[in-house]
Amino acid sequence: EVQLVESGGGLVQPGGSLRLSCAASGFTFSRYAMSWVRQAPGKGREWVSGINSIGVSRSYADSVKGRFTISRDNAKNTLYLQMNSLKPEDTAVYYCAKYKVAVVTGNVDYWGQGTQVTVSS
Repeated sequence: EVQLVESGGGLVQPGGSLRLSCAASGFTFSRYAMSWVRQAPGKGREWVSGINSIGVSRSYADSVKGRFTISRDNAKNTLYLQMNSLKPEDTAVYYCAKYKVAVVTGNVDYWGQGTQVTVSS
């Protein structure tokens, strides 16, 4: 059974940092691209960042480029999102998701339950 479990969310002041983690199990983590997707209150899901299976190709939404860094540790079956210079508009539930292939393309087939990030003073 595929499981994706996010952690690391919380309340942070504008300009602060958080590091999200996503622990994966039930599949061969190193074979698949992964992504972070967020959903703000009252809005649809927004793709944030993606990383290929071996971690050498990364991509970001314009809204987070230069502030967020995606990474993965295939030995630990864990995906990360380092978020710096956080803004109130980054407030959302953050989900990790698994792609069906090794590259960041096409649809995802599994989602985690999400972790809440709130940026507020």
